[in-house]
Amino acid sequence: MTVERVVAGGDGLARLADGRVVFVPGALPGERVDAEIVGAKRDFARGRVERITSPHEQRVVPPCPAWHRGCGGCDWQHATSALQLEMKAEIVREALRRTGRIASPEVVAAGSVAPWAYRTSMRFALDDRGRPSLRRARSNDVVALDDCLVAHPSLAELLPALRLPGAEEVSIRVSAATGERTVWWTPAARSVVGLPADVRVGEEAFLTEQVAGAWMRVSVGSFFQSGPEAAELLVATVRAACTDALDGARHVVDAYGGVGLFATTVLAAAGAPITLVEGSPDACRDAGENLAGLDASIVCSAVEAWQPMQADLVIADPSRQGLGTAAVERLAATEAGSIVLVSCDPVALARDVTLLRAHGYHPGPTQVLDLFPQTHHVEAVTRFARA
Repeated sequence: MTVERVVAGGDGLARLADGRVVFVPGALPGERVDAEIVGAKRDFARGRVERITSPHEQRVVPPCPAWHRGCGGCDWQHATSALQLEMKAEIVREALRRTGRIASPEVVAAGSVAPWAYRTSMRFALDDRGRPSLRRARSNDVVALDDCLVAHPSLAELLPALRLPGAEEVSIRVSAATGERTVWWTPAARSVVGLPADVRVGEEAFLTEQVAGAWMRVSVGSFFQSGPEAAELLVATVRAACTDALDGARHVVDAYGGVGLFATTVLAAAGAPITLVEGSPDACRDAGENLAGLDASIVCSAVEAWQPMQADLVIADPSRQGLGTAAVERLAATEAGSIVLVSCDPVALARDVTLLRAHGYHPGPTQVLDLFPQTHHVEAVTRFARA
């Protein structure tokens, strides 16, 4: 089969002789592959690459030993960094065409973080000996790790000795700015081995990170970007998308505001009152400290249940599911002149485009970022203007 393109989720898309779509993990656009069909439905099938007879010129040999042992944490190591960003932009473009019904979407491949050692926050499964592990691709089986090439060195050095027998999952986060480290596991472990004395543990643990000149407290239960480099690239992109909307703003909203990343690094520049809306109590507590000294109020509520107020600019950074109908209604009720949407799923972005357009908000160019190199995960920033 010839692979037509790579689709959301990271698989190559090819077709059988009868026209059925075949999803082929590990295949790149334009490659000719021999594949075994490992699952078939009436409308599509799934294949496994047996041989690549015509490889893409930007195909590379994955350098990670864990990948070769079956680790599914990084599913795009076989492509160059340049090709990864190009494929992510094309996936977003196709989603906006097919699901968003935009005939000619304007999509820009806007930048990537360093391809390796960029992750300061990672969540691991634990094997039966309590060793940090990642799942095999499309499996609940795990591959134990002594190293991880995408992990920040301060995080990676914890992996070889750490043992948490009895626990099922562990989250490890480090600060690139201060060297602080936190570890939080669930459920309770029978014993803990290999944990250095400097590491803060438990659900009350936190560290301090610096992004774009702002210091931020981040608790173990709070969401944060894959690392400060990713956060800074995202902040720069969001700031560029809404700079003119900050001028003269009388009220601005940070929806799904987390620990206050955009409130402190972007919205504070407006000098206007800020409302941060966030559903996580942990993140709200962090945001309370991070926004101290600003004219800011924190609403600890799901955006879908928030009572909106008039605003001039809204930044929204929802989870992978996107905004959805209820959240779009709340954001549109602010009557903001601009909404800057940060999306981490191309299809969810396309659905939200349709919903926002129905409320009179029309999208500008979408900036695609690679904040998770070696994986199919993609981030996109789109500014919507109210008609």
